Amino acid sequence: MGKTTIDSKIFACTQSTALAKNIAKHYGIPLGNVLFSHYSDGEFQPSFEESVRGSRIFIVGSTHPSSENLMEMLLMLDAAKRASARHITAVMPYFGWARQDRKDKPRVPIGAKLIAKLLEVAGATRIITMDLHADQIQGFFEKPVDHLFASSLFLPYLNELNIQNLTIASPDMGGSKRAYAYSKYLQSDVVICYKQRKKANIISHMELIGEVEGKNVVLVDDMVDTAGTLTKAADLMMERGALSVRAICTHPLLSGEAYERIEASKLIELIVTDSIPLKKASKKIKVLSCAQLFAEVMNNVHNNESISGKFVM
Repeated sequence: MGKTTIDSKIFACTQSTALAKNIAKHYGIPLGNVLFSHYSDGEFQPSFEESVRGSRIFIVGSTHPSSENLMEMLLMLDAAKRASARHITAVMPYFGWARQDRKDKPRVPIGAKLIAKLLEVAGATRIITMDLHADQIQGFFEKPVDHLFASSLFLPYLNELNIQNLTIASPDMGGSKRAYAYSKYLQSDVVICYKQRKKANIISHMELIGEVEGKNVVLVDDMVDTAGTLTKAADLMMERGALSVRAICTHPLLSGEAYERIEASKLIELIVTDSIPLKKASKKIKVLSCAQLFAEVMNNVHNNESISGKFVM
């Protein structure tokens, strides 16, 4: 008998259909057909409308809240496993629930670890994701994790802008490592914001560590949720003499009053990826697509080729 060639197929969870179509276009194959049946009480069931037996399949879906997005991914992984797919890769541009990566007080869950186990039990044999909230989440998995960096999209964009007197900033202490990595590549200064919270999404106090007077500042973070931290940091930097402030955030969660805060802030631009679809357009928000990055990595994975060249930093 001759050597069997493994087919590759790409399927989309509903929340990431537009991104998955773009990924499939760059990959060079049509998006697979999956049907969702819905019950009147809200329960739903995915069904692959083509054979996946013996195939390497990629299921594209970010798992931002609501929890239905995560449930879609889990059900599709289980369906693929039971349909005898040979390799099942969960392509999660945004890995949701990642802020629960440790016990920061008594009697709370480590949600990111729970999600990792759920994905593996459901049938994922590999995970491809981008800009995890905490690098150590990779260690929560027993399966291979390809952790991509959106810097490969953002850095060329920043270079095109040719910003003079550039300073990279982190909106909090936790993002200082990311800010230093950008500054090293761009050969710029770094400033850090120190913030204290009353509770989640509510800041009681913020201070700036470093000088921004006469500088064009770029804030760097992995996600933007309510945009409270980001806009407060931008306003503080302008008060301290910055010439301009723009922000780079990989995952645009943009919940609550985020859009209103961004429009009213002193940010001149918020640069994001399409890991999560925007709820509405904004003249201040620039979207860079991550589709080609994921398509190239998925192609390398399928052909058992190295992906190390896809990392800028």
